[in-house]
Formats: sequence, structure tokens, C-alpha cells
Amino acid sequence: MIMAWWHWLVLGFALCVAELAMPAFVLIWFGLGALLVGVLTWLLPFGLVAQVVAWTVFSAAMLAVWLRYFRDRRQTTRAGASDAAIGEIGLLVRGVQPFGPPGEVLFQRPLLGSDRWLCNADVALPPNARVRVVAVEGNVVRVEAAG
Repeated sequence: MIMAWWHWLVLGFALCVAELAMPAFVLIWFGLGALLVGVLTWLLPFGLVAQVVAWTVFSAAMLAVWLRYFRDRRQTTRAGASDAAIGEIGLLVRGVQPFGPPGEVLFQRPLLGSDRWLCNADVALPPNARVRVVAVEGNVVRVEAAG
């Protein structure tokens, strides 16, 4: 089977359009690799095996460069990162007593995967009080009054 240069262009455009349906930012590199092979085949015709090898090399190289140098490395979720919870401000939904049942605190945005957490405190805090997280103790947060 012989692949003409325009076959690669069609494949490249199809993969780039498929990226819109699956926005993982991976298919775009295979699509751009196919477009590059299409242009190279148009300028300098070469065999199918060389075309497939060139497509593989171009796609893998672009993907590797993207993953190594350009991908955003910031943590997008704080799930499992309990240190990120310390200092967050919330609102007590249910009051808390020092040695009583745990209270419940509500956060504006999800904190470690949930916007409501059971909480303990060293002093009694009434409902509707603003509190600050001082520690994460398993599945309960320790809070203090937010000044």
C-alpha cells in the first residue's frame, strides 16, 4: 500500500480535530506529526515504512518535548496534600466542644476533596463561627477561632 502525501494531511487534521473531543493534549502531537510527514512526503517522496517511522519519531519527539518542558507542573488538586489545608478558613455549621462530639466546618471550596469536614477544637466554638484549620488528623480537622 502506498500512502500519498494527502493521506497524511487528512490523518493529521482528523487527529487534531479528535483532540477537541478528547482534550488530553496528546492527540494533537500525533496529528501534527502526521501533518509534518504529509508535508515532507509532498516535498520529498519516500516509502511507507520510512513515512511511518518518521511519523512515530516526530510524534514521540513532540510529545516528549511537551511533557518535559511545556506542561504545567503546578498541582491542580490538593487531594491528599494535607499541608495545603492548614490555614484555610471555614464556617462552623455545627458547634464544637473540647471533649464532646466533633463539630462540622464548611469551606467555600472543596478542601482535600470535600467542602464539609468534621472538626475538633481545644476550646468551645459556637455554630456560625469563622474558624481556621490548624492541623489535619486523619479524617478530622483541628480548628481554632479565626481572628
